[in-house]
Amino acid sequence: MQSLFQVLMLILSIAQFFIIAHVIMSWLINFQVLNTRQQLVAQIWYGLNRVLEPIYGPLRRLLPPMGGLDLAPLIALLGIYVIEIVLRNNIGLFY
Repeated sequence: MQSLFQVLMLILSIAQFFIIAHVIMSWLINFQVLNTRQQLVAQIWYGLNRVLEPIYGPLRRLLPPMGGLDLAPLIALLGIYVIEIVLRNNIGLFY
């Protein structure tokens, strides 16, 4: 059962990495440091969008319009941290 706990924590860590990479990449694209006309940048950008849209979509529908400010990544990260806290506090159930 401990391996199940470790696998869950690994999946949550990967999700955190993808969300943080998506946020940083969106900043770099908006400040025109990266150009989505470059093939590699476009592939990474659209890949991250396709992976994260199932997470962001329901959150964006719940959040009120913020005038160009997207809080879905922040809420998703907070949700991941909450799940990690719950798992760590209940680690005894995995032994």
